[in-house]
Amino acid sequence: MDDALKIELVRDPDEHETKSSDSLATVQLDRWLSILVERGGSDLLLVHGSPACIRLKGEVVSLDSRPLRGQEIEAAVLPSLTSNGLRLYRETQIADSSYRVNALGRFRINLHRERGHAAAAIRALPSAVPLLKDLHLPAQVEALSRLPRGLVLIGGPAGSGKTTTLSALVHEINRREPRHILTIEDPIEYEHTNIRSVVEQVEIGTDAPDFPTALRAALRQAPDILVVGEMRDPETMRIAVSAAETGHLVFSTLHTTDVASTVSRICDSFPLERQNTIRQELAMALAAVHTQILLPSRHGGRVPAAELLMLGYGAKQHIRRNSLQHLHQEITMTKKSGSFSLEESLVELLVHGHIDREEALLHALHPDDLDAMLRARGRG
Repeated sequence: MDDALKIELVRDPDEHETKSSDSLATVQLDRWLSILVERGGSDLLLVHGSPACIRLKGEVVSLDSRPLRGQEIEAAVLPSLTSNGLRLYRETQIADSSYRVNALGRFRINLHRERGHAAAAIRALPSAVPLLKDLHLPAQVEALSRLPRGLVLIGGPAGSGKTTTLSALVHEINRREPRHILTIEDPIEYEHTNIRSVVEQVEIGTDAPDFPTALRAALRQAPDILVVGEMRDPETMRIAVSAAETGHLVFSTLHTTDVASTVSRICDSFPLERQNTIRQELAMALAAVHTQILLPSRHGGRVPAAELLMLGYGAKQHIRRNSLQHLHQEITMTKKSGSFSLEESLVELLVHGHIDREEALLHALHPDDLDAMLRARGRG
């Protein structure tokens, strides 16, 4: 066996991770993960009929030419699942789990089925929580960590760095303030250590059965700050909004593209007869909406382009009236509070040479605004 494959799986005392001490059961998976880490990839993709692939700098790259079979994928990944993940896969054919390998790190596993065959998407999790300043986000984003209360939503497509930004904000608070922070995640991606704050991390499937149950319990545990890894269902959304209304600072993420779609995603998740009530409650609770995407940089790697709306009176009124099309205008109205548009973010990336004009126009939500900004900067 190669030295790279002589990897001992450790048994965690808190039993959050896979606990196999026999690396032979996962030798093929560990081989793929070793290549993923050595080459600096972010994801390992295993699909029936295709070779094993990794995502490298945003692009999918094959590791060899041999197509995989579903049975082979299942045999490689099943031994890495926690007992709860294994149970879920047997019951629903879909499972999320976390996996730790000495000398390689931690990984988030999603084992599922497609076209009748097993498939897996496995993400490498960084060993350290990143500093906010190292994410190359606009400086105004740091203000989200200083809000006293309210709901903060972080939106973006899958793989856009939402969880990384969220963890960096938590880390910022942890480094600065003596607070009680409670996170609810599925699974835990970044492991926080107590610095100035006390940080508790609840993993769905291990510490609690689901997000609503964990969130209801969390409100009885005297937290100052609640972090909900993802708001997937109306009940979780309702409890999170209520917690923010009653004085907690609540962070969460959603799979959305801009400020308006982030707000509408919550309201539209409820039955029609409840939507007006939810709009009123959300208008009271919402403090900020941040969305982001990742773009390939001409200097290598990827860089974030982002948008931030700090909620003021005008934005809250638009939410109450369901006039979400006007929220973009509120970004301009609340610049003094720290708001900025995606187009402003794209202009800064262009000026610093990360992207070209075509890339900026491709991703702009309001191309006319972007064009005007570029002309004002002498780049029209």
